Amino acid sequence: MVRLPWRKIGTVCRLHDALLTVRPKERATLLADQDHPTVHAPYEAWGWHTLGDLRPLIPDAPLFHAMLFDLPQR
Repeated sequence: MVRLPWRKIGTVCRLHDALLTVRPKERATLLADQDHPTVHAPYEAWGWHTLGDLRPLIPDAPLFHAMLFDLPQR
């Protein structure tokens, strides 16, 4: 979540890269709420791939897209 004055100027992309480039893992995963389809375009532009759908075992949980990102190897 980025405050409105900091949107549309590359802040989100820089935060995304800063958080993920220091990870010593091979991959990262996330769940993106299917009720917010505008979230998917930036993730896909940054290299995330949708694996499929997933609903957590929580009462009344929404359906999510499970997404995968291959992290750069150090």
